[in-house]
Amino acid sequence: MTSQLSGSTGSPLVVVCLRHTDLRPEVDPLTGVVTRDPRGAGICPAEQAAFEHALRIADAWGGLVLAVAAGPVTADETLRGAIALGARVLRVPWPVPVPAPGAHAGDPHRGDDPRHAGEPLGSAQHYLDDLGRDERALARSLLAAIRTVGEPALVLCGDRSPDRGTGALPALLAHELGAAQALGLVDLRADGDLLLAERRLDGGRRERLRVRPPAVCSVEGAGVRLRRASLPATLAAQRAEIPVVETVAAHAGASEAAVTVRSARPFRPRTRVVPPPEGAAARQRLMELTGVLVAHEPPTIVGPVDAAGAADALLAFLERNGYLGDRPSDGS
Repeated sequence: MTSQLSGSTGSPLVVVCLRHTDLRPEVDPLTGVVTRDPRGAGICPAEQAAFEHALRIADAWGGLVLAVAAGPVTADETLRGAIALGARVLRVPWPVPVPAPGAHAGDPHRGDDPRHAGEPLGSAQHYLDDLGRDERALARSLLAAIRTVGEPALVLCGDRSPDRGTGALPALLAHELGAAQALGLVDLRADGDLLLAERRLDGGRRERLRVRPPAVCSVEGAGVRLRRASLPATLAAQRAEIPVVETVAAHAGASEAAVTVRSARPFRPRTRVVPPPEGAAARQRLMELTGVLVAHEPPTIVGPVDAAGAADALLAFLERNGYLGDRPSDGS
């Protein structure tokens, strides 16, 4: 492998970013609050695919796989699974605790942030404050922790996490690293010093990319399945010590947010003014409001017919209602 891919470790460094999160979170449809259950936490399918791609590309390049997770101590469980598969690991504490007199302590998910003192973990205000936290600070923290091992040739992420993922972290990592980016991939493989990527497009089409390292790529949870670790490696990983790296970038962005949340309340659309119904009698006005005087096309029963007859009936309905223009003749 050429020196283009080799970092300070002497071998190409392939990084995968993991997130220990609830795989089936409950989302309040009215407020958007995410309720997480630690009993169902793990690595989402997109990040499992990213991890498998990282292992395959590292094998092709003769490189090292580094798994990085940002989160509380509960993320060590995910990183121990990465150790069992032969990866080096790092954990970045996140969110970073913000010490303050009288702050509510003891919650591993929120740290000691005084903005959430006395609030339940699933409250709308806590969720929006956490979502509004500057994700660029998280990208800087992850990259600073990665550079304690070496300069990455490739950083892999899932396209988004299932609990609240915005899909913005891979792009921010690429910006901070000054690297190429290829996001939303369904396939990724090594081709010498380059990477061959495939992305899904509309209409069943695919786009193929040739990516030059250093690069940041995000993948969908499809196409590959993460390999299983052996039982001896899994048992040995349970006793492994997880390195923790606290960065200056994390503390600098701990109390800053890109969005300031003033209040959290359900969305209520503005009142729309509509003209009153015409008619002197209440019955006439009621009939106009309900639309009983408007001529409607009666329902049409089609069938039983074959596929060609059903398609002709559907096209005729679309044309009759103005969704299609003039149908071409058979000779066109």
